[in-house]
Amino acid sequence: MMPKKARDGDDTAGLLAYLYGPGKRDEHVDPHMVAAWDPFVDDPARSPNMTISDLALMLDAPVYALRGAKPPKHVYHVAVRNPPEDRLLSDEEWARVAAEMMHAAGIAEKGDPNACRWVAVRHADDHIHIVATRAREDGRQPDISWDVVKMQARARGFEVEFGLRQMTSGDGTARKWAKTGEQEKAERRGLAEPVRETLQRAVREAAAAATSDADFFTRLSDAGIRVQQRIAPDGNVTGYKVAMPGDRDGEQTPVWFPGARLAPDLSLPRVRERWNTPVAPSRVPPAEMWRAAEEKVRAAAAQLGAEGLHQGAGDVAALGDLIVVAAIVSPRLVRSQIKDAAYEFERASRAPGDRALEGQARTLYRESSQLLVQSTAAVGRNDAAAALGFLLALVHAIEAAQRWHEAQQHRAQAEASGKAGRLLREAVEVTAGAAAAREYRPRPKRTSARLAGQRKAAAPGERPMAGVVQEAVPEHARAVLTDPAWPSLRARLVEVERAGEDPVDVLVTVARRRELSSAESVAEVLTWRLDGWRKQRGTTAVASASSPSSTAGGSTGKSATPTRRAAAPAPKSRPPGDEQRKGPKRTR
Repeated sequence: MMPKKARDGDDTAGLLAYLYGPGKRDEHVDPHMVAAWDPFVDDPARSPNMTISDLALMLDAPVYALRGAKPPKHVYHVAVRNPPEDRLLSDEEWARVAAEMMHAAGIAEKGDPNACRWVAVRHADDHIHIVATRAREDGRQPDISWDVVKMQARARGFEVEFGLRQMTSGDGTARKWAKTGEQEKAERRGLAEPVRETLQRAVREAAAAATSDADFFTRLSDAGIRVQQRIAPDGNVTGYKVAMPGDRDGEQTPVWFPGARLAPDLSLPRVRERWNTPVAPSRVPPAEMWRAAEEKVRAAAAQLGAEGLHQGAGDVAALGDLIVVAAIVSPRLVRSQIKDAAYEFERASRAPGDRALEGQARTLYRESSQLLVQSTAAVGRNDAAAALGFLLALVHAIEAAQRWHEAQQHRAQAEASGKAGRLLREAVEVTAGAAAAREYRPRPKRTSARLAGQRKAAAPGERPMAGVVQEAVPEHARAVLTDPAWPSLRARLVEVERAGEDPVDVLVTVARRRELSSAESVAEVLTWRLDGWRKQRGTTAVASASSPSSTAGGSTGKSATPTRRAAAPAPKSRPPGDEQRKGPKRTR
């Protein structure tokens, strides 16, 4: 639950007209009042005896009755919103929320007959707007000091009471979220996300991979970002700001974002921390890149936080950069999951308080990042099997970070680590499934003798998949069939059978790829592996269709006889990360 205070205004009637109206793009649905300072106040949306102008006059009456100077900005406006994953609250529950928020803010404390007047309007499922006037019935001004902090604290209580997602009050590490106007602007322009979020990701990727100021600014320019440096009179660069090409305000001026306005760790001094303590370049053959990085990550995970609180904060920051780099150079098969993991781990990479830059784990993580950046141009980025060990090491590193945050009672960071770890575990299992599919050699078709005990052969998609599970993984069958993820696994098995493959053989193959005993949900793990299987087999099928002499193993199958058709020109090779130059797009 997120209470967000808007700027104070002076037009009560205008604000109410907007809240009760259709919205800027007809997004307001069934606008109505859920609560007010007086329970007997009529709702303009439900009563013919009340208009929006009448309601505004009633709210403003204490302001007009003031004997002295009236406050220039007397309209107090707060929006309280729930995340999309939360359940929908009823009007009665939102009414309680509104009254408690006004009490916590100091606008209308419980049992105070002279408190300010207010109303709460709901025009969407997930949020309400509270409008109040900053003039008490007794002519005094309300005490609203620390109002936002107090409302946030009350919101934490409602999250527990209503069973909502538990947020955390600010500790100075949260990202800078896009404002409502920025979100609306993105929708008008048909963008997938607000410009602020696109810039956040682009700057973070450049900072994670860079080794110097010049490298950092070059990477931003190469990503298609406009950059302006702030240069002091002595010639030193003291700051920077970025903008997206074509993003302008009402006066056709570019909309610039200083790094500190994107995220707390993207100011130039914090960005420079990444290379102020340089790391020695690793001399590793490109073919050994994933293995070498894996060894460094495993060694760093064992040392994370062992040198003290400040070193631990520096360690998790370097781990966050490593995940960002891994998302850029990862195999396409799992790139979306790793990018999502980097997005989720961002909060975990920022621990409250100071951080040290000389920790042994931090050095190993930075070496791994530079190793991936330097080697990726010469390594097959689609080789998911080669990256599997590295991804497993990255899972262990995130689990170590989560344990460290939990020990320091960093609840928000521990939660972010958990989400990132789950996404990376999915990437690991998808990779394992793809590797199994690459090495799979189908057995001969089942004979009629094997089906002799059946009354009739089931049509594709009609075979009882519970029997498939019992035959393929009997030791896990009971747990799988009672798991909430079983319907998803069953759907994957049906798709495997419809593709003409034996679901028993396929399930046995992916189950044997890696152990299942430590999995929290065997059904979910098998589902992820079958996702990787289907992606790899789909790639193989495309390759096979392009050439009649392709092999069952998924090779390109070059024809022995040349064709008469002119070959399409080969695409020009691009440096690593070049796909972002058109403006990075968020994949989650």
